[in-house]
Amino acid sequence: MRSLYPRLSLLAVLLLAAFSASCVSNGRAPTSYLVTDHGAVGDGTTVNTKAIQGTIDLCAAAGGGVVVVPKGVFVSGALYFKPGVNLEVQKDAVLKSTTVMADFPPLYTSWEGYERYWSSAFLNFVGMNDVTVSGEGTIDGSGLGWGGPRSPRGAGAAGARPPAPPRPTATAAPLPKVADVYRFPLPTTTAINFAPDADHLPPINAAGLALPGGAGRVSPPRALVFQNCTNVRVSGLHLKNQARWGFVFIYCSGVVAEDLNVRLDDYIPSSDGIDICSSRDVRISRCDIACTDDDISIKAGKDEDGLRVNRPAENITISDCIFGTGGGVAMGSEVSGGVRHVLVQRCKFTGSGSAARIKSQPSRGGVIEDIVYRDFEVTDVARAISFELEWRMVPPVAPPAKVLTVVRNVRLINITGTAQSAGVIQGLKGSPIQDLRIENCKLTVQRGLALSNVQDPDLSGLDLKVATGEAIIRGVPPEPAQGASTNGAAGGAR
Repeated sequence: MRSLYPRLSLLAVLLLAAFSASCVSNGRAPTSYLVTDHGAVGDGTTVNTKAIQGTIDLCAAAGGGVVVVPKGVFVSGALYFKPGVNLEVQKDAVLKSTTVMADFPPLYTSWEGYERYWSSAFLNFVGMNDVTVSGEGTIDGSGLGWGGPRSPRGAGAAGARPPAPPRPTATAAPLPKVADVYRFPLPTTTAINFAPDADHLPPINAAGLALPGGAGRVSPPRALVFQNCTNVRVSGLHLKNQARWGFVFIYCSGVVAEDLNVRLDDYIPSSDGIDICSSRDVRISRCDIACTDDDISIKAGKDEDGLRVNRPAENITISDCIFGTGGGVAMGSEVSGGVRHVLVQRCKFTGSGSAARIKSQPSRGGVIEDIVYRDFEVTDVARAISFELEWRMVPPVAPPAKVLTVVRNVRLINITGTAQSAGVIQGLKGSPIQDLRIENCKLTVQRGLALSNVQDPDLSGLDLKVATGEAIIRGVPPEPAQGASTNGAAGGAR
């Protein structure tokens, strides 16, 4: 009887080997669909929306494959990818956004923490599994052509720009009923749901909650939005002049983003490099980002709607990245669903507005916990640390949540270099920051660390060489951040 088991094991091995060999021999490379074979022209002038969307549709109808953008500058409006369709932007290829709002019809999404109709992104991936976007080419969001404020650093390459579109105001009338302004079935974020009337968007979302700013479609498009997707890989791309947020992951799981490069030619408001919104199991590595808002922002919904959705951003690792101008790596300010289990490690910051950042407002609620920032090199950043639980309290201010934001179990380990200020760690009076520990951090700064509403912090590992004033400033309101990034001043309270 004992000799039977080795024979069965060997048989199983042989069958598995035969099956594997069969799979390899029958395996086929994904079919490629070159956009120029289907009418796209890379002359930098022709608008190729129909040709490229037609290529995507053809690829999907044939069972999937890879849509390939070759060398050239291909101008397009919003594109909508379908299950089974991946994208490759080859070296010396540029996929460039138009600057016509009609090319980006509103669809049901999440924008700044609220589910609502909002402008389509330039590249839209909704409800997809196993999606890959890759290549050494460039996605150009044409952000300098959309209007908006001039750069605080001067006109730069952009010069004078067209005026920004008007911002809507919240309705003063009683809110309508959901049934009066939404068609049935109600739109959801799990599929592409376009607004029935792009010119008359409802002032409430499909849950009946009043929308900040009321109705209206006021934002130029985000660059790439992955919404309700699983197993996403984005690699190798250059992103240039994103009109609003760059690489955006909303309600996703299993995300890998690596070897990405993000740059602006001048100031663009709300130009975050990467946004992780209520997504889980995310790995970001070897990215090089310089923008004029948060370099990477981790979010989880805002205020009433964020508390309703209650989806955390969790299990996130950011490693071996380089950051220039921008706000560093931030949690928030949309944290209502919670942010947890985040590791940011082996990153370099040069001239950034901040490095380690947490921001919220009393209206948010949510729990931020198990956050580790470690092995940072900072050079001439404005603030090495910026934890503000009353961040940017600009009227109109929403009322406090029933349970204020909780921040606990935060570690800052091996952060070294130079900064204008060690920064600020400011909790809430009704919810002080808990279990904060700083280990082996050595900084040369002009000003010390402002500390308030923090419960029994362990600062024993903080070594500050301060040019002016005390190293630790307790109970003093923080000074405004200095440096290249205003981080959202033109983009609304986020």
